[in-house]
Amino acid sequence: MSYDLDFEKPLAEIDRRIGGLRKRGDKARPEEVAALERELAGATADVYGRLTPWQRVQVARHKDRPYTSDYIRFLFPDFFEMRGDRRFGDDRAIIGGMATFAGRTVMVIGHQKGRDTKERMECNFGMAHPEGYRKALRLMQHAERFGFPVLTFIDTPGAFLNLAAEERGIAEAIAENLQVMAVLGVPIISTIIGEGGSGGALGIGVGDRILMLENSVYTVASPEAAASILWKSNDYAPQAAEAMKITAADLLELRLIDRIIREPLGGAHRDHRATAEALGAALSEELAQLVALPSGVLLDHRYSRLRAIGAPASVAV
Repeated sequence: MSYDLDFEKPLAEIDRRIGGLRKRGDKARPEEVAALERELAGATADVYGRLTPWQRVQVARHKDRPYTSDYIRFLFPDFFEMRGDRRFGDDRAIIGGMATFAGRTVMVIGHQKGRDTKERMECNFGMAHPEGYRKALRLMQHAERFGFPVLTFIDTPGAFLNLAAEERGIAEAIAENLQVMAVLGVPIISTIIGEGGSGGALGIGVGDRILMLENSVYTVASPEAAASILWKSNDYAPQAAEAMKITAADLLELRLIDRIIREPLGGAHRDHRATAEALGAALSEELAQLVALPSGVLLDHRYSRLRAIGAPASVAV
């Protein structure tokens, strides 16, 4: 097991000692290995129990963190991918299609970063083009037509912003998704599974329930971008992450999200299956509540939820 992050150096040292004992084979005493394993578990709980916002950003970006395709593999084994926006082309940065979940057909849509270099290039590191958001829109409207709930998974540094994306209407594509999702007549559950970056996240992030994995982040701009604006230097990214209130705990307190999903000890990248099981349980519970609501009531609740963002708790909307 690798420990790649700077704050994990004490854990890496204990893990190195465990590896050294195991290499000794029969010469290593089992009780020594067991004692070090207990020490590692305790140290991991201590380190991950007091992560700073900047450290959570690093965990959210971890190269081994599960992506949308991993959750599809664990939770939606009969997933049928649907490609293309029917206007320009297909965008691998957003994956989507039909599947069954909790005994019903659902539409699954999510950002995809890519696991190796080749796939990351194909997926543009999870930064979607206009056609990615228009594909998502097409799939959401298809879901509404047939009464399928929509499950979205957010994990992007932000939408892709270059000349070609601007020429093809990236701002308009995201804005149209916001408008349509606000009044879509089926339940929508959005989960931030890693990075929830700016408008790129919002483009598939309007829902009846917003969930976050424990070590994910949701932000209007990356801490580095905010630091470069406020302090003219990326070196202040940790301070920006602290000030911006981008962690799941912060956002739950601010009522911008509805639920935090706990991750395995040491982060989601340590155990994909356990993370998927926790996510699946949360989705199943939330979906059961939403599908029981008539469409009119569902939309009224969604409207009230959106109107309550930023309002003091004592103000009725």
